[in-house]
Amino acid sequence: MDSLLSLPTSHFHSPLFSSIPHASSATTSVSFSLQPPPHPPEPNLRRPQPTTSSPKPKIPSNPLKNLSSTTTSTSNSNPSPAETTTISPSLVSKLRLSSKLFPPPLLHDTQKATQVSEPPEAPLPKPEKPDNFRQHGKIFIGNLPNWIKKHEVSEFFRQFGPIKDVILIKAHNDTHRNAGFGFVIYGGSPPVAEKSAVKAVEFDGVEFHGRVLTVKLDDGTRLKGKAEERARWVEGYESGDLNNKSKWHQEREGSRKLFRKVLDSEPENWQKVVTAFERIDKPSRREFGLMVNYYARRGDMHRARETFERMRARGIEPTSHVFTNLIHAYAVGRDMEEALSCVRKMKEEGIEMTVVTYSILVGGFAKVGNSEAADYWFEEAKGRHTHLNAIIYGNIVYAHCQTCNMERAEALVREMEEEGIDAPIDIYHTMMDGYTMIGNEEKSLIVFERLKECGFTPSVITFGCLINLYSKIGKVSKALEVSKMMECAGIKHNMKTYSMLINGYLRLKDWANAFAIFEDLVKDGLKPDVVLYNNMIQAFCGMGNMDRAIHTIKEMQKERHRPTTRTFMPIIHGFAKAGEMRRALEVFDMMRRSGCIPTVHTFNALILGLTEKRQMEKAVEILDEMTLAGITPNEHTYTTIMHGYASLGDTGKAFEYFSKLRNEGLELDVYTYEALLKACCKSGRMQSALAVTKEMAAQNIPRNTFVYNILIDGWARRGDVWEAADLMQQMKQEGVQPDIHTYTSFINACCKAGDMLRAMNTIHEMDAIGVKPNVKTYTTLIHGWARASLPEKALKCFEEMKLAGLKPDKAVYHCLMTSLLSRATVAEASIYSGVLSVCREMIESGSTVDMGTAVHWSRCLRKIERSGGELTEALQKTFPPDWNSYHTITGNSDSETDDEHESDGEDNDVYFDNVTDGDDDLDDEDLNRLW
Repeated sequence: MDSLLSLPTSHFHSPLFSSIPHASSATTSVSFSLQPPPHPPEPNLRRPQPTTSSPKPKIPSNPLKNLSSTTTSTSNSNPSPAETTTISPSLVSKLRLSSKLFPPPLLHDTQKATQVSEPPEAPLPKPEKPDNFRQHGKIFIGNLPNWIKKHEVSEFFRQFGPIKDVILIKAHNDTHRNAGFGFVIYGGSPPVAEKSAVKAVEFDGVEFHGRVLTVKLDDGTRLKGKAEERARWVEGYESGDLNNKSKWHQEREGSRKLFRKVLDSEPENWQKVVTAFERIDKPSRREFGLMVNYYARRGDMHRARETFERMRARGIEPTSHVFTNLIHAYAVGRDMEEALSCVRKMKEEGIEMTVVTYSILVGGFAKVGNSEAADYWFEEAKGRHTHLNAIIYGNIVYAHCQTCNMERAEALVREMEEEGIDAPIDIYHTMMDGYTMIGNEEKSLIVFERLKECGFTPSVITFGCLINLYSKIGKVSKALEVSKMMECAGIKHNMKTYSMLINGYLRLKDWANAFAIFEDLVKDGLKPDVVLYNNMIQAFCGMGNMDRAIHTIKEMQKERHRPTTRTFMPIIHGFAKAGEMRRALEVFDMMRRSGCIPTVHTFNALILGLTEKRQMEKAVEILDEMTLAGITPNEHTYTTIMHGYASLGDTGKAFEYFSKLRNEGLELDVYTYEALLKACCKSGRMQSALAVTKEMAAQNIPRNTFVYNILIDGWARRGDVWEAADLMQQMKQEGVQPDIHTYTSFINACCKAGDMLRAMNTIHEMDAIGVKPNVKTYTTLIHGWARASLPEKALKCFEEMKLAGLKPDKAVYHCLMTSLLSRATVAEASIYSGVLSVCREMIESGSTVDMGTAVHWSRCLRKIERSGGELTEALQKTFPPDWNSYHTITGNSDSETDDEHESDGEDNDVYFDNVTDGDDDLDDEDLNRLW
């Protein structure tokens, strides 16, 4: 690994990274400076460390930007003369990768407490009769968090039916909070509303944002005093002042000092900060600005806006600083539409936008992946301000790295260096992460070497970038080498680096090593978070240990970690795929009781498991329940159902759901058309399949390897080797590389057409391009030689398969033995001994056949050894245990006709089609990519 990371930069030719070995060399397009990065103009807008004591972990779009960074030592920014002499003059012109592109993330992941909209002023309602107090479809909800909002309650209870209204009872002394209880009224006809209410009441005791809710049908008692209670609230709102109602009223100056002290000393205690702010009788512009900035750093854009509007309501006009803080809040909350509305308001009021304002806009669009908008505001900033800082350059570079547009990112780095702006270590990390996204190991290593050449000390983030790179490209062994380098440098792993290693092993399905990394994490004293627990649950499900996965969820809850829908998804899918729908639905209910609202992905997991088991009726029932819960199916939902019907060869249903998908305006992609092609080819409607390919061409959707595999397999079913060969030629002309499934399907077509010479030529072609035959390929050849009445060739192919290191499976034994026995009435001695050898191998491997196969083989044996013999005795050891109790084949079996022989041969072909179809592999690959 040391040799890997110490590659000389001269070996790499990149427009971004070039070195100057001598002072007389030509200038490079990229340069680095050892000067310390410039300080931002307004430190109040720098993104601070998270302010909550227990933030909810979440994997962001950039998995590296939450790594805990280590500061660069001051010796790097102020090198000693001795150190300076070791650095060549070329280091004056080095890659300048901007400052603070990845500052500590804002807590936009934290739960946002939005303000309950105040009910409009309305005349007092007329008192109702007691008989009208009971309302169908109305439920009472108790023990609600007093900060909860209407839309959150509505979102949770919408899963039981359509909601007409949500009523939260407000507290008497604080109208911004509720009193801890409220009502939900379901819509629709009275029977439907009452049914929805009853279904919701069944979940009495469900966990909701850390509270155990009380859910019961409303008996109407609360409505008796509703009119009077509302009248009192309206009267207090119209005549009272909120500050006069406050119990914490103090002298203005003392409360202002207390607020600033709490803000500086205890920013993580938001309740104390808000309380201190509310104690100020008449906050000034400074206090309002500090509070808006505080909410902005927390990502609470709604309360930031509320504070902003309260300031304007007091007649205090906002400055550029306050507007920038509000824009910052919307950018952290990823609501760029509202951020742009603030920008328009600034321009209308003639307030100038500073470089910091533009930097926040560029960074906000970078986080949502809109590089075009980020470019627009960056160009406007360059037009309005002559000098830009490193932060805005870092944000625009980050925007293009997130969209994998590394050429534009490199151009911006060159532009930044030409402006004389030095790059700190954060932009090196940004560029390394960008190259990781596109899998460019070479350039990522160049940046790593340049980072060290420029005097920066690699941090945990630096090593984490390399670990993430190797984990994503499947080189986990190199990731472990980087891990050892990091430990030798005295840098300890954090949660992110351990998670990267575990994810690398999960991609390789190496469950044992994934668990080993998890144990190392625990030994280091780190406590697993929700993301890590989710990964371990995925590993248990991959191993098939579903009970251990469920136990892990209970461990999470004991550690006070709240499971998410992503936690339950692999368990639900695992049970559904195994056909245990009862347990899958139990986990589904367990998810609901844990306070997780089912999403479209959760329902998709249930549907995927059912379609893989070809239980299409139940899959459609889940789709109906999904619609009733108010969740709109997406293109993956319909495509999964189409794949299920395609596996059954039901073209009518497949085209029906294709029409639904298109009529609802969802995206049509190559996976959708693959499902249609599978349905057509499975049912033998090849002309319809050709029509589908023409529509794909009209939609500018290119045919990939999977599409060609489906088409070739369709023609192979019909034994049309010429059409299959034509498709193989088209693949090569279009530059689509055939894989093992392509060659196996084409060999199947050759074998069914009796063209074994072309089949063997295809095997030689596979060897030439480095594609090794698998068990299904050899099974296809064995069946082909058996159909050609050349059992010695079939046995030779069987031996070649074993020499290639492949282990015969049940399908190989079945195909070989059935073909040989059906044609070995008068067999040569070598064939007879070969059959005995195969029988012994089956006995040694413990392979047994089903009752239908045993009956068929016994009929063949009676023709070979009418009175029994060594072959009969050996082969009967592979029959099922209850064979002896099975009814004895009568003498009529001896008088089977030639038609029956043909029927047996056809049955063998049908079995072989099911074995070598390749549908299972295509299904797994396609549906995994759908997620």
